[in-house]
Amino acid sequence: MQRSKVDVWVGLFVLLGALAVLFLALQAANLLQLSWQSTYRVTALFDNAGSLKPRAAVRSAGVTVGRVESVTFDDRTFQARVVLALEKRYAFPKDSSFKILTSGLLGEQYVGIEPGGADANLADGDVVTRTQSALVLENLIGQFLFNKAAEMGGEGK
Repeated sequence: MQRSKVDVWVGLFVLLGALAVLFLALQAANLLQLSWQSTYRVTALFDNAGSLKPRAAVRSAGVTVGRVESVTFDDRTFQARVVLALEKRYAFPKDSSFKILTSGLLGEQYVGIEPGGADANLADGDVVTRTQSALVLENLIGQFLFNKAAEMGGEGK
């Protein structure tokens, strides 16, 4: 009887430890979002969303103010339609600009908000067109090589 009681407690302890490890793994991979803050949705249109993923952070001044809900393609405007869930406690002016940024050189992408100066604030359902697309490393390298080749071709003449 005493041995089975100890086995039950050890089993519960192991189960709690496994749940804690699973929770930490999901948090570290940004696959679990625990927020009890109410949100409002804003849609931003980008020419190039890069590798922006749902659940990516939305930051302003380095502080996470929301999450990316979805990234879809709008076949009428041929742009990426990014739906953002911003926490209601953070109000941004209507003329704020949204940028897709990268944390580190090859890190994950997130949306950065630069607040504007308008009197009216963004509201649920607003569409933002003042955006800056993701910086694509391959395009930069290609442009650099093209410019270098043009310089080399111009020197020989």
